[in-house]
Amino acid sequence: MKKRLLLCFVIILMSCMTAAAQQAQMQPLTFWYAYAVNPGKEEQFLELVKSVGAPVRDKLMAEGVILAWGVESSMLRMPGDTTHEIWYTVADYAGLEKVDTAIRAQIAKLTEEAAKAGTTKKGAAPALAPMARMGEVADLSKTRDYLTRDIIFAAGSTMPPEGSLPYARYAFVKVKPGKAAEYRKAWEKYNKPVYDKLLADGTIFVYGLSIEEIRTEGEFTHYSWFAVKDLAAIDKVRAAFLADRDHRSQEEQEAITHLFTSLTDVDASRQQVARSLIFRVAPMK
Repeated sequence: MKKRLLLCFVIILMSCMTAAAQQAQMQPLTFWYAYAVNPGKEEQFLELVKSVGAPVRDKLMAEGVILAWGVESSMLRMPGDTTHEIWYTVADYAGLEKVDTAIRAQIAKLTEEAAKAGTTKKGAAPALAPMARMGEVADLSKTRDYLTRDIIFAAGSTMPPEGSLPYARYAFVKVKPGKAAEYRKAWEKYNKPVYDKLLADGTIFVYGLSIEEIRTEGEFTHYSWFAVKDLAAIDKVRAAFLADRDHRSQEEQEAITHLFTSLTDVDASRQQVARSLIFRVAPMK
């Protein structure tokens, strides 16, 4: 997860929130299904996503339950790690339950249909149920689920056009015990203003600071993220942060560095870039 987490986009997940006041109050949840897709089975994996989960998620997004959903993969491959993530974002636990119930019902329905097809078509190869098909394209022993919450997020007025496949940059950190409040305060003071400028000029579409809502991972506690239309925009983000630090005095630069290193386990920090393979967001209201 720290290696990918993959889009909340949750990734430009919050484009459906147009008012700053709403953005300040909302702390949406994102559910991630992380899979280790077998080499050469990437297209089959996406087809399975499109035929099983996509109809359910699209319907719930049209009904206002799902704010955004997608599939992404890391640009950096690592031995033994998961390769693809399916994610969806909802406003609260009630939305989470609706999605979970609907997906389970869809799998049960398709499993029953596959069983009937296998008994009625003589001489034909038996149809595989969704989970059996998933077992053919991915190593299910490595499947990993995560539930995260954006504790800070902001979306700009400029959103990617329909059909675009944005990139997301993640920075995972492990905040020292008892230092979460101090870390958030430091992040808002020194990082948020830079992101706000990048949001205003359209360099990034959305950004956030997130945590694992239900703690299952010990390698990180927080991750910041932002989404862009292409990789060239990441160069602009880097330049903006360098410029922000460079205009400060040497003493202030050292104080900022000391502050963040005193609040986090520096050796545990990791970063990742993910590309969207499917990306859908609810229409702005």
